[in-house]
Amino acid sequence: QVQLVESGGGLVQAGGSLRLSCAASGSIFSINTMGWYRQAPGKQRELVAGITSGGSTNYANSVKGRFTISRDNAKNTVHLQMNNLKPEDTATYYCHLRQYATYWGQGTQVTVSS
Repeated sequence: QVQLVESGGGLVQAGGSLRLSCAASGSIFSINTMGWYRQAPGKQRELVAGITSGGSTNYANSVKGRFTISRDNAKNTVHLQMNNLKPEDTATYYCHLRQYATYWGQGTQVTVSS
């Protein structure tokens, strides 16, 4: 079993920054993909950014150039640096890990005020 614990959400004004972190524990394989999804009220959950254990990254078009994903394989952690935040970034952000199965964190709220 795998557990994911997120931290770092909060309230910020438009143009501000936040850094999300996620720590994974349990039965974690050396080859996996970690990342972040988000879900706003009334909308589907969408991929924000992902990173493989080899360091390959992908981003949603809406966050390219503003968000940066990184990970520490030794600590099984993944981070999302979010800069120049916009009100439309407001959502619950979920950490995920995919290996032979997909695991989700409990979610952390990010609210961006205009």
